[in-house]
Amino acid sequence: MTTKMAALMSEYENAMFLEVMDDDGLFVSAKGLNIERVISKFLSIHCVTSDPSSISLVLVINTTSQEEDFILDELRSSNVPLPKVITTEFSSTSERESVYLRGGVLFVTSRILVVDMLTKRLPIHLVTGIVVYRAHKIIESCQEAFILRLYRENNKTGFIKAFSDNAQAFTNGFFKVEKVMKNLFVRRLYLWPRFHATISSFLEKHKPEVIELHLHLTPSMLAIQTAILDLINTCLKELKRANPTLDPEDLTVENGISKSFDKAVMSQLNPIWHQLGNKTKQLVSDLRVLRLILLYLTQYDCVTFYNFLETLRASQRDVKNQSLWMFLDAADTLFVHAKARVIECTERKHKKKKGEKPEEEEKDSEGLVLEESPKWKLLAEVLEEIEQDDTKNESKIGPGHVLIAAYDERTCSQLRDYLCEGSEAVLKRLYNKMLKNLTTIGEPSEIVSVDEESTGDDPVAENQRTTDFPSSRRRAAKTAGEANNKRTGKGKKLTAKKTTQKDTVNSNSSEQTVKVFKGSRSNVILKPGDQEDKDKTEVSRQITLLTSRVVIIHPLTGCSDRYSLLRTLNEIEPRYVILYDAQMQFIRQLEVFKASRPGIPLRVYFLIYTGSVEEQKYLTTLRREKEAFEMLIKEKGTMVVPEEREGRSDAAMLLSRDASKASDAVNTRKAGGQITDDKATRKVIVDMREFRSELPSLIHRRGIDIEPVTLEVGDYILTPDMCVERKSISDLIGSLNNGRLYNQAVAMTRFYKKPVLLIEFDPNKSFSLQVKSSLSSEVSVNDISSKLTLLTLHFPKLRILWCHSPYATAELFDDLKANHPEPDASTAMAVGTDPTLPSSEITYSMGPQDFILKLPGINFKNYRFVMKNVASIEKLFKLSEGELTTILGNATNAKLLWEFIHKDNTTQAKASTTFKSKR
Repeated sequence: MTTKMAALMSEYENAMFLEVMDDDGLFVSAKGLNIERVISKFLSIHCVTSDPSSISLVLVINTTSQEEDFILDELRSSNVPLPKVITTEFSSTSERESVYLRGGVLFVTSRILVVDMLTKRLPIHLVTGIVVYRAHKIIESCQEAFILRLYRENNKTGFIKAFSDNAQAFTNGFFKVEKVMKNLFVRRLYLWPRFHATISSFLEKHKPEVIELHLHLTPSMLAIQTAILDLINTCLKELKRANPTLDPEDLTVENGISKSFDKAVMSQLNPIWHQLGNKTKQLVSDLRVLRLILLYLTQYDCVTFYNFLETLRASQRDVKNQSLWMFLDAADTLFVHAKARVIECTERKHKKKKGEKPEEEEKDSEGLVLEESPKWKLLAEVLEEIEQDDTKNESKIGPGHVLIAAYDERTCSQLRDYLCEGSEAVLKRLYNKMLKNLTTIGEPSEIVSVDEESTGDDPVAENQRTTDFPSSRRRAAKTAGEANNKRTGKGKKLTAKKTTQKDTVNSNSSEQTVKVFKGSRSNVILKPGDQEDKDKTEVSRQITLLTSRVVIIHPLTGCSDRYSLLRTLNEIEPRYVILYDAQMQFIRQLEVFKASRPGIPLRVYFLIYTGSVEEQKYLTTLRREKEAFEMLIKEKGTMVVPEEREGRSDAAMLLSRDASKASDAVNTRKAGGQITDDKATRKVIVDMREFRSELPSLIHRRGIDIEPVTLEVGDYILTPDMCVERKSISDLIGSLNNGRLYNQAVAMTRFYKKPVLLIEFDPNKSFSLQVKSSLSSEVSVNDISSKLTLLTLHFPKLRILWCHSPYATAELFDDLKANHPEPDASTAMAVGTDPTLPSSEITYSMGPQDFILKLPGINFKNYRFVMKNVASIEKLFKLSEGELTTILGNATNAKLLWEFIHKDNTTQAKASTTFKSKR
């Protein structure tokens, strides 16, 4: 079976598959090489067969629903039982146990798997192996590392296979790949870059026909790009000057135009964010905005770009802290050339009339330019070439489908409108829409509206367009004759006519009925005879009609399904692919697609601006991945991996649960780092919902057993008398605002003698409950600090713990449990649900106790004396001031209580509720 499956794969996939079958390890491949196919073939071997002796149980963890669906689609062609996905739908524990015992391949969420392992519902010793996807995300304290640790403690023979296609993630920090391998319990590292000899030689044999089309930016676009780069460079210099501690290697213009720049800078600024001035925070925000402007320059049309800049400038007028780059000369160049792409300004010389005020002088006349994007023109020429080439070869191999890959859905929408309407009609419509938006927000406009008659759009429908950028629209193609009249040689010979959701249009040229559907995934032609509900997932697509071929415009980013583009590629099998925007991963997928179909022609048109930021981004992406693999290759040759790294031996120090450390550090002062087991097993009761955090894993590493249950009161039960409610900063603020924390504090103080509120904050981010400028010496309802102070005053028994990391929290829990008895899980589960269970205040009833605590003069320090010496509330209200002074021990409190009771005779209580509990 293995040989048959391996033969169906390509040469490099076969080599990767054999390495996966050979030994455990971490497999790192380049992006776009379809490592999911290798995983699918490996999982198909372990699916349940008819032979009971070959039944295996393989768990797949750290996958998303999209990745699970893609792997399941790949396995459907293998004629094997499909794996099951264990989610919250399997609410019954007995149902999950039966699924585990039946074996096979299971996709399990990490939270469910951890709980089932700790509660022994999953027979860990029967698990054949674990497959870990997205291995670059496995850190020491994550749930997946906890799962692998539990697995290796109870199973020494099973395999662990880890996969990743993100080589750059392993180069961040010191020895990142070694730390990941340590958490995965693997010793071998397998690297498969694009320049691997096996991959390179195979793909070179089946190269697609690639036509690179290099464009030049228009003079205005080039001036705008230069101005934006100057502004980014200026902001980076100011950021360096304001923060000398920042790494200067990260603050370069090349890094500043990449998406990862924000993450790199914020990782250095987050710990001191609350100490930074407004200038630094504004510079970070400005760099983000300038990078967005740079992206919009090449992605969208001139009108959309100019409208965005005007909106951005309008938003800066009423802000106290305006962006610094707005006052630079390069900003003036940016706005002037952006406007020049839309409007041409010409000054008119005129004579000033007598008595005419300066405001009444004739204004400059503004002519309409509406500069067309160079890529639009080139795209139309490419489609013309494809049509001519396809016409010649149609008799031999039939019409070829066309796939256009653009950056995002907005770009795809503009291209769709351009191919249907033409550049002039699209730009005029966007221009008039911009005027309406400026009029709506009260902006003065000197521009005259343009006649939209040539667009063919309904004015009523046009008013319903509310977005600044073109969105998905329902359209159908007109005839070729009408297209020639409208296009005037620009764009493809297509126009569009607006239809309603249920409209159909009869094409005069082909006499075909085309159904139009709206969606966000891609644009697909539905030919006559296609049933509407043939595939429900494919109905949500839009169409563009180009003679008898299918033309699909699909976004490269922003799809809800990351495999959408790859699925579309395999479904329609296009003969022509136009890369309107470049993406390294999709280019690799095209190479693999062509190599898997030898003999079938594939022509790829690569459209890119020469000397632009777009080209630099693409080249930088290639260079960084290559450097990442080179670093991993070098590190692989020098790293020293101990034999016990896999954790298969009983003496493996990686599996030691050192109670004196919060991490994997081993105390060498104890002979060989060995830890003697304590006679008494320590235990912590943990609420099920807390397994989304890292803390349970770190508690377990300290030698404390975890017992997951469903708790009504608290999150962690350390001792029979100690309950802990854990809150992050955001959760704390939300609980204080909605009053939930007050109810939780009432329940904890009622049922536990030592209630604890644990507040955790991220050590990599600035710790602050609120902005420093909002702090006040007066108590305010909206002040978080005031609310927290009132909480501590109202609940004196409540203790607050501040911890800067989960490691510190685990160490603190260890200290709090010292010399205390262990909690009972059944008792902890019954707290708050069983009315017969006594609270921590076992002597008195809770109703009268809560009532007298509301009375003036009575507090948590003296209420016990009152309830001990007075039988009922009725008798309390009949006591004299002297008697109250004797009981309370304070004349001031006694006077407050006596005056409150006797200031009005109607307030005398008539209730005879007793303090003693009827038990």
